[in-house]
Amino acid sequence: MKSKQSVFLVLMIFALIAALSACAKKNVPPPPGYGAAGQEYGAAAGGGPMDEAKWRELGINSEAEKREFLDKAKVFENQDVYFDYDAYTLTEPAKKVLDEKMAFLKRFPRVAVTIEGHCDERGTTEYNIALGERRANAAQQYILNSNSSNLKLTTVSYGKERPVASGHDEASYAKNRRAHFVLNY
Repeated sequence: MKSKQSVFLVLMIFALIAALSACAKKNVPPPPGYGAAGQEYGAAAGGGPMDEAKWRELGINSEAEKREFLDKAKVFENQDVYFDYDAYTLTEPAKKVLDEKMAFLKRFPRVAVTIEGHCDERGTTEYNIALGERRANAAQQYILNSNSSNLKLTTVSYGKERPVASGHDEASYAKNRRAHFVLNY
């Protein structure tokens, strides 16, 4: 009888350890565009200072154009498109943000952009990867439907793995349901 109790106790301990390790927060490194600790969200996403050849590749030649690009790029990357819970349909506020992003892309059509799809922590990893992909694709399709088909747009889904808000409440969830834009220059 004691043998069965010992086996049961050992199994319970293993089950508890497995449950606790499954709940542990994963240490996922931030994606490009999130900046280093202490930097503003999206700061220096392009990978640091650019040389003259890179500026010319973007079609930017004067110091005034460089300042304009850097100022507008900061706004471009720090303004996300938000989604309702369990949805990837673009709301009117989301379309307004995308219209502002399209103005930037029309002004600087040679930049490459990655659209990241993100979700809140609810749901399975697989479900949120698929939902994040649909969110990124919805934003991309909206831009491409505006006769901007020559743009260099790619998408990626991070699902729930890279939240911008770490709380476990509706306000945090709302901040994490987003499409985030990263300039690749």
